[in-house]
Amino acid sequence: MANKHLNPSSRSGWSLLAVITGLVVGLGWQAPPAPTQAQVAYRFLTEVVRADYPAAYRRLAPEVRATLPRAAFSSAARPLRQLGKQRGRAIELYTFGTHLSERGGGEPWFYRFSFAQDSLQKPPLVLLEVTFRDTTTREVLGFRVRNR
Repeated sequence: MANKHLNPSSRSGWSLLAVITGLVVGLGWQAPPAPTQAQVAYRFLTEVVRADYPAAYRRLAPEVRATLPRAAFSSAARPLRQLGKQRGRAIELYTFGTHLSERGGGEPWFYRFSFAQDSLQKPPLVLLEVTFRDTTTREVLGFRVRNR
């Protein structure tokens, strides 16, 4: 039997719904903000390190997914997964920016992460890099391992 207090077809159900709606609006509830680019990069890498390839694959830009089948992505991501097994799953933001070139403009924006166990080494032995088209996009354009 349905709970009569939560049944919108009853008068009291609508009253409860109106009270909840009033509280939500009155308290100024807002949807959580969209993740930052650094958060997207972090989530992408932690998904790869945990071998959650389907979740990481969904973070790729549509044009990347169009040219990179999921199986090929999984193969490309495995070296990062292996590094995670060796160095631990915890990663930390190391640096971010863009590459400066003579041709100017259109350079991808990158975030580099180090494994937490390497945080005392300057520079870390291994950096995990995630790139974006520019500073505003939230879809991953590429990723790679950078060794010292």
